[in-house]
Amino acid sequence: MTALLLATALVALAEMGDKTQLLAFLLAARFRQPIPIVLGIFVATIINHAFAGAVGMYLNSLIGQDNMRWILGIGFLIMAAWLLIPDELDEQQEQDSSRFGVFGTTVIAFFLAEMGDKTQIATVALSAKYAADFVWVILGTTLGMMLANVPAVYLGNHFAQKLPIRWIHGIAASIFALIGILILLGKTGF
Repeated sequence: MTALLLATALVALAEMGDKTQLLAFLLAARFRQPIPIVLGIFVATIINHAFAGAVGMYLNSLIGQDNMRWILGIGFLIMAAWLLIPDELDEQQEQDSSRFGVFGTTVIAFFLAEMGDKTQIATVALSAKYAADFVWVILGTTLGMMLANVPAVYLGNHFAQKLPIRWIHGIAASIFALIGILILLGKTGF
């Protein structure tokens, strides 16, 4: 029970103001379908945190901290640029033409966003400390993610009705670019 409670609290607090909350807001604003987004966050978190608990330490030692910093920094800059590409299709066509749909897009985006993130690293550490309670750690970290990100989905959906999507994308791109630059300069804990 300690592993579950500690993992939940640690991840919920770590996620406050994290990039995945921004991603939850963006997905909600873009797709305006909170239920598949919430389910996608849940599935991506379970997969990512199980992966982190099982092989996270090995990957970190294999890739190295400096290489991980470059991969994450460049990835954020690419995401910022992608956010600035305007959508030419109307909302219904965009949703219909999406290769993976709302759920699949959310699973992929959240899984990738969590790679190398502080909550993934926390999951690795907690899994190492509470190896006998691996399942409880994964459930706790997933619960913490949901506690932090589900409100962002519903707030994003609410604000999407009132704010222009281009404006949201511009702000998000700026934030992603700033995070990417800070990561490349080694000025963050990402």
